[in-house]
Amino acid sequence: MQGTTILFSEMTPPPGRDAAFHGWYDEEHIPLRMAVPGFVSARRYRDTGEGAQGFLAVYEMDAPGVLKSPAYGVVKNQPSELTHDMLAKVSGFTRYIGQEMAVRRRADGDAPAALDAPLLYAVWFSVPEERCADFDDWYEQDHVPLLMECPEWLMVRRFRITDGEPQPYNRLALHYLADRSALESPAREKARATPWRAKLAAEPWFKGTYSVFEAIRPRQRPGNTA
Repeated sequence: MQGTTILFSEMTPPPGRDAAFHGWYDEEHIPLRMAVPGFVSARRYRDTGEGAQGFLAVYEMDAPGVLKSPAYGVVKNQPSELTHDMLAKVSGFTRYIGQEMAVRRRADGDAPAALDAPLLYAVWFSVPEERCADFDDWYEQDHVPLLMECPEWLMVRRFRITDGEPQPYNRLALHYLADRSALESPAREKARATPWRAKLAAEPWFKGTYSVFEAIRPRQRPGNTA
């Protein structure tokens, strides 16, 4: 099961405290959120970029209002001593709220299986408001169908970013991959070589930010946390 809203949050553990960080995240941070009505699931990933030391959690929620609910307010505003200490010392913090705009998965696949793909490829853009319609049409009509010609490209979900920091992104695509080879596939090469993409790429704002994350924990759900 997946939600229609995500909370995308990255953190880098304090130096020398990796084990404590993971224990806190798995045993306190996520379970507290899974107990809040409206949280559907959470999955943790490791940033695979060269020299990267950060970790990602993607939370699935029913709606953005979950983060404004009284139950979530208690979790966020009444942290334990451990949470207060850990959050004061982590670095590389990002936090984005996204509302799902579109989903496409393989005809021979299903959403739960794709959602548990071992690799998550995140692509961010800051698109001028007046260019969003053309950008969205290109991504849905031209780019995604060609990417999905690769068997390892399991699902693509696109989000409108409604709030977040530290960058002013307004578009996020999450690509769920069965294998890293998908990023070197003929399908991706084809998708990046179309006239429509070339036209958009010539515009000064067309500068994406790309990250590949490797899943490090099974998906956690309410009543089924680590």
